Amino acid sequence: MRPSSIAKRVLDIEANALADSKERIGKEFDRAVEIILNIKGKLIVIGVGKSGHIGSKIAATLASTGTSSFFLHPSEAMHGDLGMIGKDDAILAISYSGASEEIIKLLPHIKNFNVPIIGMSKSKNTPLGKFCDAHIDISVKKEACPIGVAPTASTTLTLALGDALAVALMEIRGFKREDFAKFHPAGALGKRLYLKAKHFLIPKEKLPIVNPDTPLKEAIVVMNHGMLGHLIIEDKNRVVGIFSDGDLRRSLTTNEFDINKNISNYMTKEPFFIEDDNILAVDALKIIESKKIQLLIVTKDNKLIGAIHIHDLIEAGIESENK
Repeated sequence: MRPSSIAKRVLDIEANALADSKERIGKEFDRAVEIILNIKGKLIVIGVGKSGHIGSKIAATLASTGTSSFFLHPSEAMHGDLGMIGKDDAILAISYSGASEEIIKLLPHIKNFNVPIIGMSKSKNTPLGKFCDAHIDISVKKEACPIGVAPTASTTLTLALGDALAVALMEIRGFKREDFAKFHPAGALGKRLYLKAKHFLIPKEKLPIVNPDTPLKEAIVVMNHGMLGHLIIEDKNRVVGIFSDGDLRRSLTTNEFDINKNISNYMTKEPFFIEDDNILAVDALKIIESKKIQLLIVTKDNKLIGAIHIHDLIEAGIESENK
């Protein structure tokens, strides 16, 4: 059999497991969500083997979407880490068989903390299911592996139901993009929602600036020292123009070009600028891209305070939402 045919069979089996589970979701799932919503502490996820790996991912997803959560290995819990469980916490215990020795030995000790337990196993009639305050059924008709023993469809289903828990909690709490960004400050979304234009502002004192009467040959020297590929022309504390490498190249093609003429003859008059450096950096990038410029001038009360260069935004990982 071709590998691609095997892959399709695996996907069919796992897709069917998800579809079957959809029909079983009901009051027990609702109860699990209610328990998590009402805890004042953390949701502690436990599991061993493949269930442990899935549980670790579920805990990470919950933690990044507004539910304070962490993964606790049952063996470590029996050797001192039970102290990580507090009276305001809840437990999410994962075991497909519902009879994993490490978890079953741990459950009576968890009960001593008088915290609610949510179980994920193949049946509520398992030892784990009987211990639970809420039970989520993760049973599958068959695993995807050819000998029917390697956790495949069951782990996929468990992971999907963990995602379902996280999304349900997000929606009920009204969790927004801004909230997500708080937990992902280094991610693309975090950068788009939290980094401001002012974080990339090149202050006026570091900008190459000349007045309109400066000869072009002198202005070019100033621009080269500025190393921004741009020159700002200011008259009486007011920006009256901007001159770029592109402006210089275009000037060289004109018959009237004279390097001794004033920069005012070659500058771009009335350059685009913003007055609020508190806007999001991604919005500053949108302006730069829409105006097809590289340097965005920033003013306050009509006076130059600095500028933002497109290269600084890109190097920081700021991206437009459509990218």
